[in-house]
Amino acid sequence: MSNGYFDFQQFRIRHERCAMKVGTDGVLLGAWAPLPDEGYALDIGTGSGLLALMIAQRSAGLNILGIDIDANAIEQARENVSASPFADRVEVRQQSFQDLVAERQADDGPVGRRAAAGRMFDVIVCNPPFFEESLLPPDTLRAQARHTSSLPFDQLIHGVARSLAEGGLFSVIMPTPAFDDFHHDCFAEALYLSRMCYVQTTARKPPKRVMATFVKGQQQHVMTDTITLAEGNGRSEAYRLLTRDFYLH
Repeated sequence: MSNGYFDFQQFRIRHERCAMKVGTDGVLLGAWAPLPDEGYALDIGTGSGLLALMIAQRSAGLNILGIDIDANAIEQARENVSASPFADRVEVRQQSFQDLVAERQADDGPVGRRAAAGRMFDVIVCNPPFFEESLLPPDTLRAQARHTSSLPFDQLIHGVARSLAEGGLFSVIMPTPAFDDFHHDCFAEALYLSRMCYVQTTARKPPKRVMATFVKGQQQHVMTDTITLAEGNGRSEAYRLLTRDFYLH
C-alpha cells in the first residue's frame, strides 16, 4: 500500500492522509456486519470512508452518514466517496460522535442531508479506538484514531443506545480481551448481543479480535462463529468467501 491507495472491486480507497490505513479489521467488519435492506446508517470514525462504502455496496437501500474528528481523513473520505459509484447515498462530516448525539438530543437539525431531523439510525457500525490500557503511540493522529481517549467505550455505547432505532443493529470489532466489559455495558443500555464471530489469524492461535452485533431493545438468541484468516500461504477459504465481493484477488 505504499502507493497511498487500495483498490477494491467497485471503489478505490486513498488513505495517505488518514491516520489509520486500510486494514484487515475494517474490511472484516464491512463484509461481515448484518445490514437491513433499507434505511439510515451511521459509520462512527469513518476515517477514509472504507466502512461507509462497503456497506453502501452491500445494501442498495441504505443511506449512510460517516463522521470523524480528523479533518484530513474527512477530506480524503469525501474524495473517495465522490469517486465511487455510491456518492448519492454516502455523506461524510467532520464531527465527533459525542457532538452528533448532543445535536440530535437538542433536535437542532438533521443528522444528514437525506435524513429527517431526529430520525433514528437503523444500523450503526464502528471500528472503535482500542488500547485503553496501553501507552499512547507517539504519532498524535494515529494515537487519536486508536486510543479510547477520543471516544471512551461508555460514551460510544451510551450514544449508540440513544441514536439507534428500536430493533436497529450495532456492529463493532475489537480486541477479544475488551469484549466482556463492552458486552456488559451494552446489556445495561438494552443493546442485546445477537451475533458474534471470533477472529483468529491461524487455527493454532487464540482469537485476537471479536466482531459483534447488538440489537436495540430486543433480546436475542446469540449466534457464535469463528473465522480463521490464514491457511497455508494465503487467505483461508472462509476469509476468501467473506470478502469475495471486495478484494480484487
